[in-house]
Amino acid sequence: MTTAAAVPHTRGELEGDEALETLRRTGRRRLVLDSVARFRAADGFSHSRALAFQVTLTLFPALIAVVGLAEALGQETFRRVVQETINALAPGAAGDILTEALQQGTSSAAQESGETALTAGFLAAVAAGTGAMAQVERGANRIYGVERDRPFIRKYATALLLALSAGVLGLLSLVLLVGGSAIRDAVDGGDTFDLVWMIARWPLGLAFVVASVSLLLEYSPSRRQPEPSWLAFGAGAAAALWLVFMALLAIYISATDSFGATYGPLAGTIGVLLWSFLTSIALFLGLAFAAQLEAVRAGVPAPRADREENG
Repeated sequence: MTTAAAVPHTRGELEGDEALETLRRTGRRRLVLDSVARFRAADGFSHSRALAFQVTLTLFPALIAVVGLAEALGQETFRRVVQETINALAPGAAGDILTEALQQGTSSAAQESGETALTAGFLAAVAAGTGAMAQVERGANRIYGVERDRPFIRKYATALLLALSAGVLGLLSLVLLVGGSAIRDAVDGGDTFDLVWMIARWPLGLAFVVASVSLLLEYSPSRRQPEPSWLAFGAGAAAALWLVFMALLAIYISATDSFGATYGPLAGTIGVLLWSFLTSIALFLGLAFAAQLEAVRAGVPAPRADREENG
């Protein structure tokens, strides 16, 4: 049986300049290959699939609740921003199911029972988001070679805090990077604002991505992590992978007719699941990169640990 090798605790000893020196000494290619090997040894694809499912469960009630709240408060501009973000993120058939959720949130706000529906939507989103962050901890621990998760109460308390911090930052980055044009059109602040906004939204969105992933890298594993400047390398790797994956997914869905023809009415659901799966892979590969970099610095470069199975 093969698992990811345990990474020794090095908190307080490692900072960003040492990470850069370790990266130079080891070589980018060697470190990338060993990080992928660590990801596979920790069964990273299974954890990514589980996280993708949890993210999808979070996305729909959150979308319904937030849009319904905006509609109830008379914020039509916000609803248009969300709609344009959906169209940019999942064009064509892949965005149909998200559009239906948007309409459901609008209709919920218009009904007398809308307040109850919106409250239930928020609670469902928070519960599902907490479950997603608990799954991140589970996958992160396996990648770092940690066999046990936190005790139940600490685990889900940490997951709740991460859902309300890293999760919200991740959603904000998505809106800025994907729905930036929609925000510009909705605000209508003049030519100067348009120019400043279209330039500033990219570094701001990327900063939110890195901040979100950095929080997950620092607080998800149940171990003492290195300094944030060290973890920034893993966060940067995850953010770069995520941008590449999202660009390739958008090109594939918008440039080919085979996606909608293959999945038919299920294309929207499949598109959302695929987006969530690729996002999860990028996150866990970033974790694997940070873990492998720390393992090399600690003198334990082997990404796998072979164990004998009993019986």
